[in-house]
Amino acid sequence: MPRVKRSVHGRKKRRKVLEAAKGYRGLKHSTYRAAKEQVEHSLVYAYRDRKARKREFRRLWIIRINAAVRAHGLSYNQFVSGCRKAGIELDRKVLAEIAVTDPDGFGKIAEQARSALDS
Repeated sequence: MPRVKRSVHGRKKRRKVLEAAKGYRGLKHSTYRAAKEQVEHSLVYAYRDRKARKREFRRLWIIRINAAVRAHGLSYNQFVSGCRKAGIELDRKVLAEIAVTDPDGFGKIAEQARSALDS
């Protein structure tokens, strides 16, 4: 049976892990065993938090929209329902941006939503 020489591939594999662990504290940036474990955990956290970021931004947009529509005498769910009835097809991200940057324009949208609710 032929002899298998693994040093090049093994070194390459370990170097890849240690380069991914740059910036970690303690032995986690220099010791292969600790670095490997931490890199695996870091990849899991990154995957999880890419999903969580989307939820967090949606929550932020809803909070901003709710604060803006309450100034116009509506609640968030009334506003969303009124927008649907009025045919306003702006998503939460855009509505939150308008609420922050252009309060007068958002007021017009809120009035349209209110009139659609009343009719």
